[in-house]
Amino acid sequence: MLGVGIGGDFELVAMLAKKALCRSVSQRNPDPFYAELEERMLQAVNSTGVGPQGFGGETTALAVNIEAYPTHIAGLPVAVNVGCHVTRHKSVTL
Repeated sequence: MLGVGIGGDFELVAMLAKKALCRSVSQRNPDPFYAELEERMLQAVNSTGVGPQGFGGETTALAVNIEAYPTHIAGLPVAVNVGCHVTRHKSVTL
């Protein structure tokens, strides 16, 4: 799973990338532009053939989640955070 932060400042963009990892694998960004970008990035990552743990295969990432924040285009910060099994989670309401 990849969490991508776009915008804000250098400090915020890292937090956005971490926040993106907390979103469910099946939940897309509500903004259609970023939802499409998530899908395109996922296809690009999976087409590399790297696979799980670098051993090859068709599925390198289960999801790419993007969180964005307004910023000046001249200093557009981007951060990518790679999540492993630690980011898989389940919630239950009792």
